[in-house]
Amino acid sequence: MAEIDITDDAIARLVTRFYARVRDDQMLGPIFNDAIDDWPHHLAKLEAFWSSVMLTSGRYKGQPMVAHLRHAEHMTQANFERWLRLWAEVTEAVLGSAAATPFQEKAGRIAESLQLGVDFQRQRAAAA
Repeated sequence: MAEIDITDDAIARLVTRFYARVRDDQMLGPIFNDAIDDWPHHLAKLEAFWSSVMLTSGRYKGQPMVAHLRHAEHMTQANFERWLRLWAEVTEAVLGSAAATPFQEKAGRIAESLQLGVDFQRQRAAAA
């Protein structure tokens, strides 16, 4: 596949295609489909998030940690690994290898941060 420039349009295509895969995934699909009632709204929020992360657009105005803590019971190592595997496949298919790499690296760091935050909250709850 030819490499493409990272634009908001490319990010929108990526997010749409990725979450279509997530929704159909045997492992992640039930989790995401139970948690999200309004997919168009959620996809728009994720497009803004990735635009802010990759293009420093400032479009995203949210708190990802808070959102993920609401679903802490599903924040397992296996689920993170599955999400990252799908992300790697779809980013490469949509963007090409060179453009996909920074998305994959950012996603890995974000996943690590979310895992650490969820683990910290679990430890706090266990100590209380």
